[in-house]
Amino acid sequence: MQALTPVRGNVEVLAASQPDLLDAFLCRAWDDRQSSAKELYDLLVSRRVRVWFSEQDLGLGVPMMRAIDKGLVNSRVGIVLVTPAMLRRLPTEGVADKELSALLRRGRLIPVVHGTTYEELEKVSLLLASRAGLNTAEETMAEVAAKIAELVSI
Repeated sequence: MQALTPVRGNVEVLAASQPDLLDAFLCRAWDDRQSSAKELYDLLVSRRVRVWFSEQDLGLGVPMMRAIDKGLVNSRVGIVLVTPAMLRRLPTEGVADKELSALLRRGRLIPVVHGTTYEELEKVSLLLASRAGLNTAEETMAEVAAKIAELVSI
């Protein structure tokens, strides 16, 4: 958690200046939307974290990229769920890659490595791998969600 202290500082500043922002934007691979991403989302919501998650926040008929853009703008932090599916998707420069590019631009990014390693992530994105994050090989998804909730709670 100490490595995420700079993110916490950014969260505190944003919470004071823009209290209506969502706590987090969840970036995930399409293949993870009903499995690990949904699990993380549910765990965060159960801890009262307000999360932008496409499966909940992207309505029918809404322009997808514009809705994602608004979700990114209106969230204090970005969580990137790094799974084998995400590692396959990023090189294709699809939606997840665009979300990641926007999130990397800010100092408010939390990678959550799940089912893979930082070594595998380094082969796809050195910038993302260089960020302090959380790893479900070291903690359960519930423990990861609890840490994120603690980080973004104001």
